[in-house]
Amino acid sequence: MMKETFPLIPASSGPTWFFLGLSVLLVGLVVLFGCFAYASRHTRCEVSPEGLRIAGGLYGRRIPLEALRPDAAKVTDLKKDPACGIKWRTNGIGLPGYNAGWFRLQNGEKALAFVTDQRRVLYLPTREAYSLLLSVENPEGLLAAVRAAAH
Repeated sequence: MMKETFPLIPASSGPTWFFLGLSVLLVGLVVLFGCFAYASRHTRCEVSPEGLRIAGGLYGRRIPLEALRPDAAKVTDLKKDPACGIKWRTNGIGLPGYNAGWFRLQNGEKALAFVTDQRRVLYLPTREAYSLLLSVENPEGLLAAVRAAAH
């Protein structure tokens, strides 16, 4: 007897489109996570007459000097100052050693945080119903620059 072959009817284009869409989604996630990783090492704060600019990442923005309250600001250690500590993330990135985005603090305040080192953080309230938490190499210098620009 001779061997006979009976091929299946080819599938519709549905599986092809599904795998193409899934591939695009996965590539998009890799790019997004790459952006997060880059921002965790390259975000910076700039003070100018226009205001405080947080450059880098998805949550960066410019905050006008009039919106800042440098008189109520302080340099703090979040491990020793539990009221200013992050309680939960509302819209942001929360990874070990990197918090960026919108959070609620232990004291109930809303905060825009860029925290990479909890021991040296500038807590800077604003007049916009939220505070800033900024881990910068020189928090005292940033606070002095904001105070000088605001006066």
